[in-house]
Amino acid sequence: MRPTEELKAEHEAIKRMLRIMEQVCARLESGQSVDTGHLEQIVEFIRVFADQCHHGKEEDLLFVAMEQAGIPRQGGPIGVMLAEHTTGRSYVKAMGEAIAAYKASDASAAANIVKNARGYIALLTQHIHKEDNILYPMADRTLADATQQELSEAFEAVERERVGPGRHQAFHQLLHDLDQIYLQGR
Repeated sequence: MRPTEELKAEHEAIKRMLRIMEQVCARLESGQSVDTGHLEQIVEFIRVFADQCHHGKEEDLLFVAMEQAGIPRQGGPIGVMLAEHTTGRSYVKAMGEAIAAYKASDASAAANIVKNARGYIALLTQHIHKEDNILYPMADRTLADATQQELSEAFEAVERERVGPGRHQAFHQLLHDLDQIYLQGR
């Protein structure tokens, strides 16, 4: 499997979480309460699976290899993706703060969770589309087979060292569990 195929598979998991987040937002907007444990698990998934693991593979490995192959960081798709990663982290930080306020029964917290979650959903939806349809095909055309093999091995190291054994599977189980609650398997 090419490194970009692995990243696309991770995108499918992230998109599933975005659909769950959309339903969480709808519940909060309609005045329903949402389990704070679920909210915290969603943020943990984003911080660890989407950011440390997925974005880490991109920022520390794929984008570096692409730059070494002659694709510029500034003024090109790599720079745009990096800026969007930073924007996404801001949304997630604000979501985490709003969840803490929600747990403390702050009346405005639900609206802040929704505002930041919807911002993150919108950002990541178009971000993933650009990576899948522009950046990854560019990487596949540009990177030599040997570089692709090195990236695959380095991706495995990220899984072991940053995420930890079994965490990837645990996140997929979390997706399944939250899917059953918020999407009913849709």
